[in-house]
Amino acid sequence: MRLPSSAQPFVFGALLSGFMSLVVSGVATVKAIGLVEGLADQWLTAWLASWAVAFPVVLVVAPVVRRLTARIVAPAAGTRSGA
Repeated sequence: MRLPSSAQPFVFGALLSGFMSLVVSGVATVKAIGLVEGLADQWLTAWLASWAVAFPVVLVVAPVVRRLTARIVAPAAGTRSGA
């Protein structure tokens, strides 16, 4: 079973923010406390807090970034520019 296409922005935002916050919180957690016992628990806690912020931010910022990108990057050959 697949979600309807109308869910695409939310699924994209959830996946992108989830993966990015996972990596960034991991790097920040290791930098802050080092490779210590309990790192995984600390990382998970930091990741969940980061994701709670990152997900709504991605939903709001992604359309703006798409518009800015369309202004900066030439459209592919054969496509119409309507941004």
